[in-house]
Amino acid sequence: MNNKSKCPLPPTSRGVQWKALRLTIPLASWVATCVLLFSPFVPVHAGWLKADVNFSNYDTPLFLQMVNRIKDKVAARLGQGVNTQDRYFIVPFAFQKRWNNPQFSHSFISVIRVLGDGKQPSLIPGLRRGQFKNRDFEAFTISWVPHDFGTNPVCVFGGFLSRVVPQWNTCPIVVGRNFRLDETLKVALNDKSSVGMWGPYEIKKAAFDLGVKRKLLLDGGTIKYKADDRLTRKDQVAINCFHAMANLEELYPNGGFLGTGFRMWGINGTARVLIEYSKAVRDKGLLLEPVDIKKDVYGFVYAPERNSRGLYNPFPNASAYHR
Repeated sequence: MNNKSKCPLPPTSRGVQWKALRLTIPLASWVATCVLLFSPFVPVHAGWLKADVNFSNYDTPLFLQMVNRIKDKVAARLGQGVNTQDRYFIVPFAFQKRWNNPQFSHSFISVIRVLGDGKQPSLIPGLRRGQFKNRDFEAFTISWVPHDFGTNPVCVFGGFLSRVVPQWNTCPIVVGRNFRLDETLKVALNDKSSVGMWGPYEIKKAAFDLGVKRKLLLDGGTIKYKADDRLTRKDQVAINCFHAMANLEELYPNGGFLGTGFRMWGINGTARVLIEYSKAVRDKGLLLEPVDIKKDVYGFVYAPERNSRGLYNPFPNASAYHR
């Protein structure tokens, strides 16, 4: 059919179409907003997905795989020469399951002090101590969770429209506890989660001291835990895992969608912390290495059998684990 034979729409039809379009545009915006707030989590890191997983360390327990990777990277940073001064590092982590339900997601960070060779400095009470390649170190983890984490499910959003209206969230404030790294990874293992690790990144002593200060605050018992802390963090009542490790200078920073913390859990939560560290903290000279949030993350993915297929692997590179 040529153009001349096409029948133009009458003016009334054009008016109807325009009115329908005017109604459709706001409706589409409303639907998009609802999808953003209530749909299953669609990760911003979807482009990181990679099918290949390394099975060479499959029989090595998850905790040892991660500790060995940390030690190797710290040793490479220290080099073979003598280190006369203490050196400091941070290792950010996250874990989550497929669809990244916040109930089964967590963000946490470990902080390490490698003692100068031949020095006998004063050690900080309560930190884990050890030795690697004749170098002494002390370390701690900020992993802020409910006291019964791993035993009972974490209540995140309870009640109708609680994601939108925090006053309607029925989840209670609970006693929090700062878990050790091995305790945290045990929960990830039991949940068969995918665990991500960034770094280690070298930091200055001032940053290490801020981490110690935050750990002592959490261990002091004055702060409680609430996953949705929009109404409780400002008055220093309760915070979640993300705000416990974020911005060590400001106690309760905002983050996430419209500053509410939406979608700031699991990998995205730790990535948001790294954005903060790599900008604000680096500007103050506390972070001594560049950070590439997408490329630096290394994953540990649960596989029920060696060479399993269809694994949940939201990382550019990952190793498999099963115990």
